[in-house]
Amino acid sequence: MFTKILIANRGEIACRVAATARRLGVRTVAVYSDADARAKHVAACDEAVHIGGSAPKDSYLQWERIIEAAKATGAQAIHPGYGFLSENDAFANACANAGIAFIGPPASAILAMGLKAESKQLMEKAGVPLVPGYHEADQDPAMLQHEANRIGYPVLIKASAGGGGKGMRAVDKAEDFAAALASCQREARNSFGSDAVLIEKYVQRPRHIEIQVFGDTHGNCVYLFERDCSVQRRHQKVLEEAPAPGMTPEFRQQMGAAAVAAAKAVNYVGAGTVEFIVEQPPEGGMRFFFMEMNTRLQVEHPVTEAITGLDLVEWQLRVASGEPLPLKQDELRIHGHAIEARICAETPDNNFLPATGTLTVYRKPACTAFERGVVRVDDGVREGDTISPFYDSMVAKLIVFGATRAEALARMDAALAETRIVGLSTNVQFLRHVVNSPSFAQANLDTALIPREAAVLFHQDKVGLALAVASAVAQTLVTERALESTDPFSRRDGWRPHGLTVRRFDFEYLGESLLAHLTYLHDGALQLAFGDVSGVLQFESLPTEGGSRMDLQFQGQRQTVQTWQLGEIVHIFCALGATQITEIDALAHAGVAAADGGRLTAPMPGKVLSFAVKAGDVIKKGQALAVMEAMKMEHTIAAPADGTVAELLYAPGDQVSEGAELLKITAA
Repeated sequence: MFTKILIANRGEIACRVAATARRLGVRTVAVYSDADARAKHVAACDEAVHIGGSAPKDSYLQWERIIEAAKATGAQAIHPGYGFLSENDAFANACANAGIAFIGPPASAILAMGLKAESKQLMEKAGVPLVPGYHEADQDPAMLQHEANRIGYPVLIKASAGGGGKGMRAVDKAEDFAAALASCQREARNSFGSDAVLIEKYVQRPRHIEIQVFGDTHGNCVYLFERDCSVQRRHQKVLEEAPAPGMTPEFRQQMGAAAVAAAKAVNYVGAGTVEFIVEQPPEGGMRFFFMEMNTRLQVEHPVTEAITGLDLVEWQLRVASGEPLPLKQDELRIHGHAIEARICAETPDNNFLPATGTLTVYRKPACTAFERGVVRVDDGVREGDTISPFYDSMVAKLIVFGATRAEALARMDAALAETRIVGLSTNVQFLRHVVNSPSFAQANLDTALIPREAAVLFHQDKVGLALAVASAVAQTLVTERALESTDPFSRRDGWRPHGLTVRRFDFEYLGESLLAHLTYLHDGALQLAFGDVSGVLQFESLPTEGGSRMDLQFQGQRQTVQTWQLGEIVHIFCALGATQITEIDALAHAGVAAADGGRLTAPMPGKVLSFAVKAGDVIKKGQALAVMEAMKMEHTIAAPADGTVAELLYAPGDQVSEGAELLKITAA
């Protein structure tokens, strides 16, 4: 076993690797960029080395600096995590040439599986089932269009060197192919340095099921069962679970054997994942097709750890140090069910637009043991940290384990309900909606689950107007009572010698303005009224480590509510869900002019990739005007209204901050 390793990554995976290394008595070295100088993964390791600027190309992709850091600190091996350099064969070779062990597969295996077209050809020779498609070298657009027409629509265009959902487009009809190809190639070129693509038949009602494989240097290779990763947005995973619902022992064995054959075809060593598309034809039965192999540890590996009771990072370290696999295939068993949810900084109701900002409040559900705990959180952030535009939008991974899928589902919903994040938009409530949706609850899984269940997933506020207003008013009263002293004139109980005290509250909720009145009755009761809603408001403060926590009753509803107020916005959490309401200070807003309708601003920090218009062009509301790149994804910026483009204020390639005016529009 190694005595010291360097972790060539950041965030939750760096913290995850460091945790296992610490348990095994292995010292760790972190590397960090300018943006990560105070990051959690830096503190999680025994030593840390600065390697460059905030952008990945200036730091985490600078493998020469990483190898120098390993040499300078005496690290015997480098763990690449996932993303960044984890599937870079040149980096793996450079480690070997420097006499440093690469905790991953040999460079030859990375190279063989790294290009999708070549890997498909290799898998065909190994007898692994393939989706009908075009995987050849000729990349002439006319040839690609011809092949797509031959395969038959719908087809999927995929970057040959891609991954993570980038450089991928589904095309439903021939006339849309050319535009989709150009967009796919541009994104692939920017993300991977190559615009080569492959074309595949788009499988109907597909499930995304992957097999975890492990090989060692002694010729052994096993599969550690499957994970269902069908719930996706933008071709990126949202929820993963193991084992896959509806999987028979026979089908599992067939997929496992195919995955091992794929790994052995490239003499695989270490942790890897063979990803399959599983077709669910209307007539019944399932068929699987090889999609790709990820030559690294996967984001979703904790669900496999939960159902096997194993630590896959420990296996990685042991195999990389020359030890044989700890277990043989017939010694591996499945226990219970596990589900992982990816908590991301994004706005699901706005096409999953990535969000940046400060984790002003970050409270996690109570966690248990590391490997097979009932609830586990893997993260690389702490309260007060900033989610920047330089890296992936994932904040944390929430993993739950249960004896059955139903038990795991209930625990996932409960754990999400206990999660408190204030300061930026996240997908926590969206994840609760998915977990409770009919399709997911009944294991009716395929990659179209999110659009199919859109009516119950998006623009859903389970808290409701009455509870939101009552919580915000109670939050104000709790804050005021905390300021009271023994001085009777500091009391905020609404007492007056005659008449009743009536207070006005101005709110904005879900884009609508409303006016509420709170009346202090002579018996000490509080009467809250707004619109056609009226009732007695009762609340009692409860002990809490942050914000305000109350036992609140209003309109026949009783809930334990926790609130935090940041500026005018009151953030509300309860068992029903989470929401926010704006308590407007009328004096603070006096004289503020309405926003200029002729401005188009950047919704997040990022880089301008292209403009689809020029000065003088007449535009329509909803028309695509510009494309930006942020958090490793492309985002199309649409016209807010009809008008004429007056001026472009930036050029392609320019970096812009959130709120920067991109172009001026003269209203129609």
